[in-house]
Amino acid sequence: MTENPPRPPRTIWIGFLFLFGLLGLSFVLWFVQISRKFSQPPLPVISAVAPFTLTSQSSQPVTLADFTNHVWLADIIFTRCAGPCPRLTQQLRQVQDLLPKDSGAKLVTLTTDPEFDTPAVLKKYGERFGADFNRWTFLTGTKSEIASVAANSLKLSAQPVRLEEQKDAADLFIHTTIFVIVDKHAQLRGFFETGGDGVDWTNAVLPKILKSVRQLENEP
Repeated sequence: MTENPPRPPRTIWIGFLFLFGLLGLSFVLWFVQISRKFSQPPLPVISAVAPFTLTSQSSQPVTLADFTNHVWLADIIFTRCAGPCPRLTQQLRQVQDLLPKDSGAKLVTLTTDPEFDTPAVLKKYGERFGADFNRWTFLTGTKSEIASVAANSLKLSAQPVRLEEQKDAADLFIHTTIFVIVDKHAQLRGFFETGGDGVDWTNAVLPKILKSVRQLENEP
Protein backbone atom coordinates (compact mmCIF):
# COMPACT_ATOMS: atom_id res chain seq x y z
CA MET A 1 0.00 0.00 0.00
CA THR A 2 1.47 3.34 -1.08
CA GLU A 3 1.71 5.97 1.58
CA ASN A 4 0.68 9.58 0.79
CA PRO A 5 3.58 12.07 1.12
CA PRO A 6 3.38 14.11 4.28
CA ARG A 7 1.63 17.45 3.92
CA PRO A 8 3.39 20.64 5.08
CA PRO A 9 2.13 21.74 8.44
CA ARG A 10 -0.76 24.21 8.34
CA THR A 11 1.40 26.81 10.06
CA ILE A 12 3.73 26.90 7.03
CA TRP A 13 0.82 27.73 4.67
CA ILE A 14 -0.33 30.42 7.04
CA GLY A 15 3.21 31.79 7.10
CA PHE A 16 3.36 31.91 3.29
CA LEU A 17 0.02 33.69 3.11
CA PHE A 18 1.14 36.19 5.71
CA LEU A 19 4.40 36.82 3.84
CA PHE A 20 2.62 37.35 0.51
CA GLY A 21 0.20 39.68 2.26
CA LEU A 22 3.07 41.75 3.63
CA LEU A 23 4.70 41.90 0.22
CA GLY A 24 1.43 43.02 -1.37
CA LEU A 25 0.90 45.69 1.25
CA SER A 26 4.49 46.92 0.83
CA PHE A 27 3.96 47.21 -2.93
CA VAL A 28 0.74 49.19 -2.48
CA LEU A 29 2.42 51.58 -0.01
CA TRP A 30 5.40 52.00 -2.34
CA PHE A 31 3.12 52.72 -5.29
CA VAL A 32 1.18 55.34 -3.30
CA GLN A 33 4.39 57.07 -2.24
CA ILE A 34 5.72 57.15 -5.81
CA SER A 35 2.40 58.48 -7.09
CA ARG A 36 2.41 61.26 -4.52
CA LYS A 37 6.00 62.12 -5.32
CA PHE A 38 5.38 62.56 -9.02
CA SER A 39 1.86 63.99 -8.94
CA GLN A 40 1.45 67.75 -8.79
CA PRO A 41 -1.41 69.82 -7.48
CA PRO A 42 -3.09 71.83 -10.25
CA LEU A 43 -1.65 75.27 -10.89
CA PRO A 44 -4.02 78.03 -9.76
CA VAL A 45 -6.02 80.02 -12.29
CA ILE A 46 -4.92 83.60 -11.64
CA SER A 47 -6.80 85.52 -14.32
CA ALA A 48 -7.87 85.46 -17.94
CA VAL A 49 -5.74 86.98 -20.67
CA ALA A 50 -7.74 89.58 -22.59
CA PRO A 51 -7.84 89.50 -26.41
CA PHE A 52 -5.06 91.47 -28.11
CA THR A 53 -3.54 92.20 -31.49
CA LEU A 54 0.18 92.97 -31.68
CA THR A 55 2.90 92.75 -34.33
CA SER A 56 5.53 90.03 -34.58
CA GLN A 57 9.20 90.20 -35.56
CA SER A 58 8.03 89.25 -39.04
CA SER A 59 5.71 92.27 -39.20
CA GLN A 60 2.70 89.96 -39.05
CA PRO A 61 -0.34 90.59 -36.84
CA VAL A 62 -0.51 88.25 -33.85
CA THR A 63 -3.65 87.80 -31.77
CA LEU A 64 -4.53 85.87 -28.66
CA ALA A 65 -6.31 83.35 -30.87
CA ASP A 66 -2.94 82.35 -32.34
CA PHE A 67 -2.08 80.80 -28.97
CA THR A 68 -5.32 78.86 -28.55
CA ASN A 69 -4.59 75.27 -27.48
CA HIS A 70 -0.97 76.19 -26.73
CA VAL A 71 0.71 76.59 -23.37
CA TRP A 72 2.97 79.66 -23.51
CA LEU A 73 5.62 81.43 -21.46
CA ALA A 74 6.06 85.17 -21.65
CA ASP A 75 8.44 87.87 -20.50
CA ILE A 76 9.10 91.55 -21.19
CA ILE A 77 12.40 93.11 -22.24
CA PHE A 78 13.80 95.87 -24.44
CA THR A 79 16.62 95.31 -26.89
CA ARG A 80 18.71 98.33 -25.78
CA CYS A 81 18.74 96.97 -22.23
CA ALA A 82 22.18 96.59 -20.66
CA GLY A 83 20.77 95.08 -17.47
CA PRO A 84 18.82 91.85 -17.00
CA CYS A 85 17.27 91.58 -20.47
CA PRO A 86 20.07 89.58 -22.14
CA ARG A 87 20.01 87.19 -19.19
CA LEU A 88 16.23 86.78 -19.46
CA THR A 89 16.46 86.08 -23.18
CA GLN A 90 19.27 83.59 -22.69
CA GLN A 91 17.23 81.82 -20.02
CA LEU A 92 14.23 81.63 -22.32
CA ARG A 93 16.57 80.21 -24.97
CA GLN A 94 17.45 77.46 -22.47
CA VAL A 95 13.75 76.70 -22.08
CA GLN A 96 13.40 76.59 -25.85
CA ASP A 97 16.26 74.12 -26.18
CA LEU A 98 14.92 71.82 -23.46
CA LEU A 99 11.30 71.64 -24.60
CA PRO A 100 10.47 68.30 -26.24
CA LYS A 101 10.28 68.42 -30.01
CA ASP A 102 6.66 67.29 -29.90
CA SER A 103 5.66 69.98 -27.41
CA GLY A 104 3.30 72.63 -28.73
CA ALA A 105 4.42 75.16 -26.11
CA LYS A 106 5.17 78.68 -27.31
CA LEU A 107 7.48 81.43 -26.06
CA VAL A 108 6.49 85.09 -26.18
CA THR A 109 8.68 88.13 -25.59
CA LEU A 110 7.12 91.58 -25.43
CA THR A 111 9.08 94.79 -25.72
CA THR A 112 8.60 97.67 -23.33
CA ASP A 113 10.32 99.99 -25.83
CA PRO A 114 8.09 99.74 -28.93
CA GLU A 115 9.22 103.03 -30.44
CA PHE A 116 12.74 101.64 -30.85
CA ASP A 117 12.00 97.92 -31.02
CA THR A 118 10.52 97.64 -34.48
CA PRO A 119 9.84 94.21 -35.97
CA ALA A 120 13.19 94.33 -37.76
CA VAL A 121 15.04 95.16 -34.53
CA LEU A 122 13.24 92.40 -32.65
CA LYS A 123 14.03 89.89 -35.41
CA LYS A 124 17.72 90.74 -35.29
CA TYR A 125 17.67 90.50 -31.50
CA GLY A 126 15.96 87.12 -31.61
CA GLU A 127 18.46 85.82 -34.17
CA ARG A 128 21.30 86.96 -31.92
CA PHE A 129 20.01 84.63 -29.20
CA GLY A 130 19.19 81.71 -31.48
CA ALA A 131 15.42 82.04 -31.24
CA ASP A 132 13.36 79.48 -33.14
CA PHE A 133 10.68 81.73 -34.63
CA ASN A 134 8.42 78.73 -35.17
CA ARG A 135 8.11 78.53 -31.39
CA TRP A 136 9.24 81.93 -30.12
CA THR A 137 7.45 85.16 -31.04
CA PHE A 138 8.70 88.67 -30.31
CA LEU A 139 5.90 91.22 -30.09
CA THR A 140 5.70 94.96 -30.46
CA GLY A 141 2.88 97.47 -30.87
CA THR A 142 1.88 100.85 -29.54
CA LYS A 143 2.75 101.75 -25.96
CA SER A 144 -0.87 101.45 -24.90
CA GLU A 145 -1.29 98.07 -26.62
CA ILE A 146 1.83 96.68 -24.97
CA ALA A 147 0.84 98.08 -21.58
CA SER A 148 -2.61 96.55 -21.84
CA VAL A 149 -1.29 93.06 -22.55
CA ALA A 150 1.75 93.17 -20.30
CA ALA A 151 0.41 94.90 -17.21
CA ASN A 152 -3.30 94.14 -17.29
CA SER A 153 -3.28 90.55 -18.54
CA LEU A 154 0.17 89.12 -17.84
CA LYS A 155 1.06 91.15 -14.74
CA LEU A 156 4.39 92.17 -16.31
CA SER A 157 5.15 95.70 -15.22
CA ALA A 158 7.50 98.20 -16.84
CA GLN A 159 8.18 101.83 -16.00
CA PRO A 160 10.37 104.37 -17.78
CA VAL A 161 13.32 105.71 -15.83
CA ARG A 162 13.24 109.48 -15.43
CA LEU A 163 15.93 111.23 -17.43
CA GLU A 164 17.67 112.64 -14.36
CA GLU A 165 17.84 109.16 -12.82
CA GLN A 166 19.25 107.35 -15.82
CA LYS A 167 22.71 105.91 -15.19
CA ASP A 168 23.53 105.60 -18.89
CA ALA A 169 21.93 105.79 -22.33
CA ALA A 170 20.56 102.24 -22.01
CA ASP A 171 19.03 102.78 -18.57
CA LEU A 172 15.57 103.47 -19.97
CA PHE A 173 13.12 101.19 -18.15
CA ILE A 174 12.61 99.33 -14.91
CA HIS A 175 10.64 96.16 -15.53
CA THR A 176 9.82 92.81 -13.99
CA THR A 177 12.27 89.97 -14.52
CA ILE A 178 9.82 87.11 -14.17
CA PHE A 179 8.41 84.60 -16.62
CA VAL A 180 4.68 83.95 -16.63
CA ILE A 181 2.90 80.87 -17.91
CA VAL A 182 -0.46 80.80 -19.69
CA ASP A 183 -2.51 77.66 -20.33
CA LYS A 184 -4.24 76.42 -23.48
CA HIS A 185 -7.37 78.38 -22.60
CA ALA A 186 -5.68 81.79 -22.23
CA GLN A 187 -5.60 81.69 -18.43
CA LEU A 188 -2.62 83.01 -16.48
CA ARG A 189 -1.44 80.14 -14.27
CA GLY A 190 1.91 81.01 -12.70
CA PHE A 191 4.98 83.16 -12.19
CA PHE A 192 8.66 82.21 -12.13
CA GLU A 193 11.45 84.31 -10.63
CA THR A 194 14.49 84.23 -12.88
CA GLY A 195 17.18 85.79 -10.70
CA GLY A 196 18.03 87.44 -7.42
CA ASP A 197 18.92 86.28 -3.94
CA GLY A 198 18.06 82.66 -3.27
CA VAL A 199 16.92 81.94 -6.84
CA ASP A 200 18.51 78.79 -8.26
CA TRP A 201 17.67 79.03 -11.94
CA THR A 202 19.47 75.91 -13.14
CA ASN A 203 18.50 73.41 -10.46
CA ALA A 204 15.13 74.71 -9.29
CA VAL A 205 13.39 77.25 -11.54
CA LEU A 206 14.19 75.79 -14.97
CA PRO A 207 13.05 72.24 -14.05
CA LYS A 208 9.92 73.71 -12.46
CA ILE A 209 9.08 75.60 -15.66
CA LEU A 210 9.50 72.51 -17.81
CA LYS A 211 7.39 70.45 -15.39
CA SER A 212 4.68 73.13 -15.36
CA VAL A 213 4.58 73.20 -19.15
CA ARG A 214 4.10 69.42 -19.25
CA GLN A 215 1.45 69.60 -16.57
CA LEU A 216 -0.58 72.24 -18.40
CA GLU A 217 -0.19 70.47 -21.73
CA ASN A 218 -1.69 67.37 -20.15
CA GLU A 219 -4.73 69.26 -18.92
CA PRO A 220 -7.87 69.03 -21.08
